Amino acid sequence: MREAEISRNTLETQIAVKLNLDGSGRAAIATGVAFLDHMLEQLARHGVLDLELTAKGDLHVDAHHTVEDAGIAIGSALAQALGDKAGIRRYGHAYVPLDEALSRVVIDLSGRPGLEFHVPFSRARVGEFDVDLVHEFFQGFVNHAKATLHIDNLRGSNAHHQAETVFKAFGRALRQAVERDPRVEGSVPSTKGSL
Repeated sequence: MREAEISRNTLETQIAVKLNLDGSGRAAIATGVAFLDHMLEQLARHGVLDLELTAKGDLHVDAHHTVEDAGIAIGSALAQALGDKAGIRRYGHAYVPLDEALSRVVIDLSGRPGLEFHVPFSRARVGEFDVDLVHEFFQGFVNHAKATLHIDNLRGSNAHHQAETVFKAFGRALRQAVERDPRVEGSVPSTKGSL
């Protein structure tokens, strides 16, 4: 089983993550940010990975540090669970619709952090959640997973739907990228010999 357990403790947040890449889509999320919890449940379900995440953050300031540090912790857990990345497919992509919204996510577990984020949210907030924080989550993730991630919302007029299609597509793309490829057995999918 490819699993990891990460604790991230700063003056702003205390986060604990358990990740199992070969799970069944089970999620146990408690961040104090309800919309983030909902999005991370989508990630687990559509990524078919088991994700436990608890966070206590400085929500009296705002949700920024909690959301960003959740991305950092999940990225760190992914890197740990993948180890040397031998035998994985490395690349993944997905298109996911939800009513009028459609998003595309493409990932390369390249060992190089990079984010292209093109999501023109139709409004600034979903309930109490500031949609700018979606970008912060993914920036934290790529920096610590050392992955290249391209996120494009191709259409959508409902900000909740836009965000949800992004997280669902991210889960499906990640599921594809971490999948074991029987044709490469234990080798690393790179001409460099390492990722």
